[in-house]
Order: sequence, then C-alpha cells, then structure tokens
Amino acid sequence: MKISLSPDEVAFRDELRNIYRTEIPADIRERFKYGRELSRDDIVRSHKALNDHGLAVPNWPVEWGGKDWTPMQRHIWQDEMQLASVPDPLTFNAQMVGPVIAHFGSPELKQRFLPPTAALDIWWCQGFSEPDAGSDLASLRTTAVRDGDSYIVNGQKIWTTLAQYADWIFCLVRTDPSAPKKQAGISFLLFDVKSPGVTIRPIKLIDGGYEVNEVFFENVRVPADQLVGEENMGWTYAKFLLGNERTGITGVGRTKVKIGVAKEYAAQTRSGSGTLLEDPLFAARLAELENELLALELTQLRVVSNSSDGKPNPASSVLKLRGSELQQAATELLLDIAGPDAVPVGAEDIASPGWAQRSGPNYLNYRKTTIYGGSSEVQRTIIASTILGL
Repeated sequence: MKISLSPDEVAFRDELRNIYRTEIPADIRERFKYGRELSRDDIVRSHKALNDHGLAVPNWPVEWGGKDWTPMQRHIWQDEMQLASVPDPLTFNAQMVGPVIAHFGSPELKQRFLPPTAALDIWWCQGFSEPDAGSDLASLRTTAVRDGDSYIVNGQKIWTTLAQYADWIFCLVRTDPSAPKKQAGISFLLFDVKSPGVTIRPIKLIDGGYEVNEVFFENVRVPADQLVGEENMGWTYAKFLLGNERTGITGVGRTKVKIGVAKEYAAQTRSGSGTLLEDPLFAARLAELENELLALELTQLRVVSNSSDGKPNPASSVLKLRGSELQQAATELLLDIAGPDAVPVGAEDIASPGWAQRSGPNYLNYRKTTIYGGSSEVQRTIIASTILGL
C-alpha cells in the first residue's frame, strides 16, 4: 500500500492547492465550507473556473478535455478540492451524462453536447427514478414510442435533483415493453426540459428545502437523433453511469472540513467553566470520529494504490458505506454542538447563531448519503458477495 506521495505527486498536489485557493472565488468556498446554500450562479461560476483550468472533467477521454492521470493523481485532484471547500464540478455533467456520451454517443452527439457539458453551458438533470422504480430502477414505466424521426415520451420521474436549474435531461425510457427481460427494453434519451409537455414540480424535503423535483412528460416529442447509442441498450449505459456516480462519494476531505468546523464552533461554545472543545467526553467523541476517518482514509489509499485498468474495485463499496456513515456522524456532531440553538431555522434578531440554525436542516439533508449512489443495504450485499464470497 502506498501512503506517501512521490516528489512529482507532491508538486502536482501543491499546484492544485494553489489553483483551488486562488482561482475559485473565495466567497463561494466560504459559503460551501460553512454549509450555506449556493445559488445556481455560484455553482456555475465555480464549475467554469475549474473548467478554465482543465479541472472539471479529468475522467473524460483526453480528446474531450480529460486528463491522462494515474489513479493517485485523480485521488489527489478530488481530495484537495474537498479540503479547499471547492464545490465539486456539477455531478450530472461531469460524472454522469458526459462520460456516457463520450463512450457511447455518436460523433454528432459528442460534438454537439460534450463541449457545452464540460463548460456547464448546458445544465443537465437526471431522469432515472420513478414513483415505483427507485432501487428497482429496471421497473421504470416511462415510455418512448417511435414516431417517424421522433420519439413520443410519456411518464413521470421523481427525485430529480436540481431540475429547477436544468436546461436538459438525460432520461431512461422504455422503448420495448415486450422485451423478455425488463432491463432489455430501455433506452437513453436526451432532451430539452423546456420542450412542450414537460412539467417540473418541486418537492419540499424534510430539511425545508426544494432540492429535488418530480418531472412529468405528456406527449413530449424528442428528435430520434438525441438517442444515445443503440435503442434498447440504455440499461448498459445506465450501469456505466451509476459506476461513475459512486466515484468520490467517500468524501474524506469534506468530512475533515466538517470536523474542523465543528471544532471551531465547539471552541466558541461554553460548557461548565470552559468550552465544549475542552470537555473530556466531547474530546473523546471527537477523537473517535477522527480515528474512524483516518482508518477510512487509509482504506481509500489502499484502494487507489491497487486500482488498475480503470476497472471498478469492489472495495469501493466499503468506502461508500463507511464514508456516508461518517458524513452523517459529522453533521450529527454539529447538531449536538448547536443544542437548543438548532431548533429555530431561518430566524432573525434572536440569540441563536446562523450556523446553529443551519445545523438541523443540514443534519436532516445528510440522511440521503446512505441512500444515493447505491444504498447501504446494496453496498453490504456487494461486500458480502464480491469481497467475502458469501
């Protein structure tokens, strides 16, 4: 296992650190670090700044803006980005639809969509989950019927993250209802969310926000040349996409930052004759969390060191499982530091500080980390079957 960086990797890391801390707007990084909401413009500005320095889509093929990096360089790229509190490049563009188009799209689709996707001139959203097809995604019922040079799309998608900001949607649709296996009759379509027949409705979440939406399609006409790859091969492309989605969910750097913020607030919180940071029980809890995070980081380095040929490592399920749990633990720590001050949310002219009021919604929002990208139950099944051979 490689746990130290070579001189070249140190130079690579230092170059990234400088870019992240000088070229990404400080106001955006400050808001992101302290859990304040980012606007659409904030996300676009940050993404575009990364893209201007060739750092938005390094996992893409080189001809479309990617980098011929080693697994360790990719790890450093993401870890340093998280430590600098730089928002990730928009996942739907950089990690999801972009790689799918680059690998399976026609030359015309690549030329048309990859440059604006990398630059976030098109904001994509993901049309996968449906009311009765979440974990069992292959049961989706949204249909696309061929009509001359178009497909006519009808159905509904749900949990469509940030669809309120989106320009286009990449959508799984059923093009062959009679296929012997339900996975075999699915296709992968791209279309403008402003197309006639598309309706986007926000869903209010437990944290009070509107991060996700339901999207309805009523006789939406989609040009057939916006089909990715072959008809009825969408399930193959979806599996490829979901493999990319799980990259980087571990979030070691992000959790380190949250723990650092927790220490900052704990040092300001009175407890007995001192501060909460000086309280022995709190210190023990903090040390345990930091030790668990260190163990996860070392496991992540072991996985990175053993990565080859771009093939998925089944140990990544361990990283996703434990990483999501520790992210939740960090938000719970912040909530406990806030104490009763976490109860009011969005209140003004009261003693409860803004960070404390945000701790509750942030804690509730992070319940999602053990669900998206493959739930914890799914990851345990993968670990049992693929790693332990049970």
